[in-house]
Amino acid sequence: MRLAVFLCFILFLNTLHSQSLIESNIRVNHLISGTLLEQNIKSDTLAIIIPDSGATDRDGNQRNMQSNSLKFLAEGISNEGISTFRYDKRLIPLILQNTLREESLRFDDFVNDAVDIVKFFKEKYTSIILIGHAQGSLVAMLAAEEIEVAKIVSIAGMGQPIDKLIISQLELQAPGLVENAKQAFKDLKETGKSKNYSQGLISIFKPSVQPFMKSWVSYDPSEIITKLNLPILLIQGTKNLQIPQEQSELLKTVRPEAKLVLIKNMNHVLKEIEGDDLENSKSYNEPYRAISSELIKNIVSFIKE
Repeated sequence: MRLAVFLCFILFLNTLHSQSLIESNIRVNHLISGTLLEQNIKSDTLAIIIPDSGATDRDGNQRNMQSNSLKFLAEGISNEGISTFRYDKRLIPLILQNTLREESLRFDDFVNDAVDIVKFFKEKYTSIILIGHAQGSLVAMLAAEEIEVAKIVSIAGMGQPIDKLIISQLELQAPGLVENAKQAFKDLKETGKSKNYSQGLISIFKPSVQPFMKSWVSYDPSEIITKLNLPILLIQGTKNLQIPQEQSELLKTVRPEAKLVLIKNMNHVLKEIEGDDLENSKSYNEPYRAISSELIKNIVSFIKE
């Protein structure tokens, strides 16, 4: 009986701790809105969470993928006394307003958004950390070239330009498309257009997205990371089906002073996977499933050190 009462008391304390967070919806500009999480006692440190590719919202979700990965990440960090801001990518309001023009998008749009967010909070916080997830890792590094931040956390960051990563993925999953993809990327970089691409590659090379792909492929994360003079934490899950472990290891090789943490069984949406690839894939649509506690522990320790 005493044990049951004690467990209820611990549960009450944990709930009270979670409820101490103050949630505010913040509008940075006409395209960027997000959620600021703070404790009752305001922190001088803010972690800005930058999402992965696609029309990803502040919680890490897309239309057909509900994982709540970034929501849980923000809550976990803020529960440790560090304020967080997570935001909807500009694609979200553009889609909702029916004003999205794919042919007008450039990779630098995402970088400029991150810079604008840092500027918005610069006077309110003495220390700003950028946490980039996958594509967001490159966005964070490019933003840090434009505006001063204290630290960067790269989660599942790419170490190669996007064309090389896509080709390496095709070599494993669709080897018959590899040579066509190489030629299409070559044409895109040299002439700005790709014409003779396979229908199997249409999501990458359809005319409306080619300007964006051309702007993205011009960046090499392994070159950019060497230009940054600030502490960097590289985090990679060992069960990431989208970004292989070697990508973070490549960033560590070119930036030896960066800290690399490999989290056992963590997948791309930050969940712990004990089983097979089927469990891994299903977790992308399990919004109730907690993210890795080791992830939060390592990020908080890095920010506070």
